[in-house]
Amino acid sequence: MVHPNISIIVAIAQNFAIGLNNDLLFHLPDDLKRFKKITTGKALIMGKRTFYSLPKAPLPNRRNIVITDIPGETFAGCESVNSIEEAVALVQNEPEAFIIGGGMIYRQFYPLAGKLYLTLVHKDLEADTYFPSIDFEEWRETAREDFYDEKNGFDYSYLDLVRK
Repeated sequence: MVHPNISIIVAIAQNFAIGLNNDLLFHLPDDLKRFKKITTGKALIMGKRTFYSLPKAPLPNRRNIVITDIPGETFAGCESVNSIEEAVALVQNEPEAFIIGGGMIYRQFYPLAGKLYLTLVHKDLEADTYFPSIDFEEWRETAREDFYDEKNGFDYSYLDLVRK
């Protein structure tokens, strides 16, 4: 069942690569600013490896929800849940809640998400973590901005997509 208030925000390579060794594949300062602008004041749902990979956790000015498979495990400044269903229940009254990773969490929430905020790097990258394959026929593009990053030497785009 699709939840219109569940959104995924992710930076992916064109081969759907998202991470290597529990870290991001590229550093785009403007993308990090976009992430902050879009998610500030909102609820964030993440797995515990994503929580531990954050440079500053919990992320300030946001409701941080961490999914863990260990009952009773807690994370400073966060709410903890033990299932996707519990996370969805916690945010059912939120206007918009964001899934921020990692790979397993993205795979489980992808069928539920009503919106995708993609940063799409137009290049294949080596990774050990991938986003689920996106069937773009299932999504309607509502916004797009294209850029070139001189420092990294690649094109990338911001895409906002809503499930049809």
